[in-house]
Amino acid sequence: MSRLSAVLLIVCCAALCSAQPQQSTPKDFIKVPAGNIALEHVRVIDGTGSAAKTDQTIVISGGKITAIGAAGSVQVPADANHMDFTGYSALPGMVGMHDHLFYPASGGLYHNMPFSFPRLYLANGVTTIRTAGNIEPYVDLEIKRSIDAGKTVGPKINVTAPYLEGAGTFIAQLHQLSGPDDARKTVEYWADEGARSFKAYMFITRAELKAAADAAHARGMKITGHLCSIGFREAAELGIDNLEHGLEVDTEFFAEKKPDVCPNPGQASLAASKLEVTGEEIQTTIRTLVSHHVAVTSTLPVFEQSVLSRPDVPQKVLDTLSDDASKAYHANRARLTADSPRVPMFTKELQFERAFVKAGGVLLAGLDPTGLGGIVAGYGDQREVELLVEAGFTPVEAIKIATLNGAQFLGEADHIGSLAVGKQADIVLVKGDPSANIQDIENVELVFKDGVGWDSKKLIESVKGQVGVR
Repeated sequence: MSRLSAVLLIVCCAALCSAQPQQSTPKDFIKVPAGNIALEHVRVIDGTGSAAKTDQTIVISGGKITAIGAAGSVQVPADANHMDFTGYSALPGMVGMHDHLFYPASGGLYHNMPFSFPRLYLANGVTTIRTAGNIEPYVDLEIKRSIDAGKTVGPKINVTAPYLEGAGTFIAQLHQLSGPDDARKTVEYWADEGARSFKAYMFITRAELKAAADAAHARGMKITGHLCSIGFREAAELGIDNLEHGLEVDTEFFAEKKPDVCPNPGQASLAASKLEVTGEEIQTTIRTLVSHHVAVTSTLPVFEQSVLSRPDVPQKVLDTLSDDASKAYHANRARLTADSPRVPMFTKELQFERAFVKAGGVLLAGLDPTGLGGIVAGYGDQREVELLVEAGFTPVEAIKIATLNGAQFLGEADHIGSLAVGKQADIVLVKGDPSANIQDIENVELVFKDGVGWDSKKLIESVKGQVGVR
C-alpha cells in the first residue's frame, strides 16, 4: 500500500468513527441530581388508596422521603432545590409484577431488550419490576447488576428464574423439567445464581410444581405461575403464591381437562367464558385462592390487544417499535376475528378481577409484553392501570394495585410502593390529576428513583425504533 493510500485510509476511518453517534451514559438522562430537593405545590396520590391531597410539599434527602405535608408546614433544608409542581401529581413509582425484559420475535422465539426496555420502564414511571420468568437468565441478572452499579439506566429488578416448564413446551428456549427432583434442583441452582422469585409454566406437572414450591419456600422465596396443565384450585392446594393473568388462563372449567395435561387454551378459554363470574364454579375458585392467600396478577393489556373491537395501541407506542416489529404487530392485528373467544373472555376477566378483590383477594398488576407485539415496557403498565379503572376500581384503588400491592407481595413495602416518610424517593411526577382522570397517568415528565430525577422524554427519545432490535 502506498503512503498516500494509507493516509487516505486513516482519514476515512477517522471520518467514519466521528460519524458514529456518541454512546449515551446514565448521567445524560438525569434531570435532577441527588441532593436535598423540595417538590412544592404538588398533588400527592400516596399509593395507599387514600384520597389525593392538594398543595403538598415532598422533601427528598439522601435518596429518601424525609418529609411530606401541606405547603408551608414542612421544614425544607436551606440548600434544597425548590421545584414548583403546581398542576402536577406525585405518585409512587409503579411496581410492575409481570414485566419481562424480552419481546416476541418470529418463530415462537423471544429476544431480550436490554437497551430499550429498562429505559422505557423507568421513563413511564415503573421504578421496580419483577420479571415473572425469563428466556435468557444471565442477561436479566447482568442487566440488574449493571443498573444497581449505576452503569445502566433502568428500574430496580426482582429477577425471576427461568421458567419452570414441563415436557411438551412450545417455546424452544425453555428447559423441560424431567420430574420433581429436577424441579427442586433447578430452583436451588437459580436461587444460588441470584434469582429472587420463580415462575411455573404451562406444562409443569403437579408433582413438579409441589417440589418447586417447597424448594422456593425453603429459601424464603415465592413462586408464581402461568398455568395450563394445572387448574387454579389445584395450584393453590400445592402451595403456589401467585397466579398470572387470572381467569383468562384457568383451564379447570374445561370439561375434558385431564390431570397434568394442558388442554387447548382456546377451548379452555371458551369454556370459562360461558360461565358467570357470580356463579358457583368461579366463586369456588375465588374462595379457594383467597383462603390460601394466593395473589393474582392482572395483565389486562396483553389480552386487550387480541380483541378486535378494542382500541389499537397509540402512535407513541408504535414509535418505539422497529420497522419489522411494527409490521409484525399490524399483521397480527389484521388476523383478529370478531368471533374469537377472547372477546367475551376479556369482559369476564374484568369482572373476575373485581370480584376477586371484593372477596378479599390481593390483586397485583403487570403488562406482559408478549402477545401480538403491541404491549411495550412502561406504556403497557400505564394502560394496565387504566383498564383496572374500567374494571370498576377507583383511580386511587387502581394505583394502589399497581404500586403498594406489588411492594407488599415482594416484601419491600418498608422501602417502596407508597409515598411516606422514610421510604425510598421513588416518585413519579405527572401533569394533571390521575385521581380524577386516570388517563393523566400517561403524562409522565419526571421520574425519581432513589432520589435521582430522570428525564422521561429524553429516555423515550433515546429508544425510538429500537423495540424488537435491542
